[in-house]
Amino acid sequence: MDEQNRPPRKAAAAKGITVSRGRRASPRARKPAEIREIFQRFQAANPEPKGELEAVNAFTLLVAVVLSAQATDAGVNKATRPLFAIADTPQKMLELGEDRVRDFIRTIGLFRTKARNVIALSEKLIAEFGGQVPTTREALESLPGVGRKTANVVLNIAFGEITHAVDTHVFRVSNRLRLAPGKNVLQVELGLEKAVPAEFGRHAHHWLILHGRYTCKALRPECGRCLQNDLCDSPDKRAV
Repeated sequence: MDEQNRPPRKAAAAKGITVSRGRRASPRARKPAEIREIFQRFQAANPEPKGELEAVNAFTLLVAVVLSAQATDAGVNKATRPLFAIADTPQKMLELGEDRVRDFIRTIGLFRTKARNVIALSEKLIAEFGGQVPTTREALESLPGVGRKTANVVLNIAFGEITHAVDTHVFRVSNRLRLAPGKNVLQVELGLEKAVPAEFGRHAHHWLILHGRYTCKALRPECGRCLQNDLCDSPDKRAV
């Protein structure tokens, strides 16, 4: 039988493509009531979740998030405690200089590039924003070393905006729980914007980060103590 005359499923199978009911198989997002139940459980267990990066103001938060790329929060905190004790403003950071900043953060991955970015963003904050951390995503993303995720974290924590910063943990949990299935971080972020009820929006990404970091782990999720266990139908779910 030639390709044109094959039934759709057989033709797809011949190409190694899995077809389900005439459509490409993909996870479906949950119904709004189910999503609300998931976040109600998160809220009941941890009403006021906090980010684990230490900061004393919006500027030090910005720097800490920039430094946290490909590094652990614990490692960043260890390096920044003494740094922020003497440089908690863009002007003080500039006065410290790139070499000194590099010495403080040398235990963090990519410390040379990050030290350069910290000095560059401090310069730009002074030159273009009056030494203040800007309050829009566009302005934040114009700063050296700042991407969309970093901007979302700063907007959420420093300025109280509802944003969804998607890191590896948020991406994993959002897909496993089918809150906002997506193939990349932007798809997941935009999906969360639509799916998360407004009253949970401020803390949503904190709950998802903490859940992914300590319970819904990448390789060995601790399903036996997961508060969403009965709602989870992920193929990664482990038998309890």
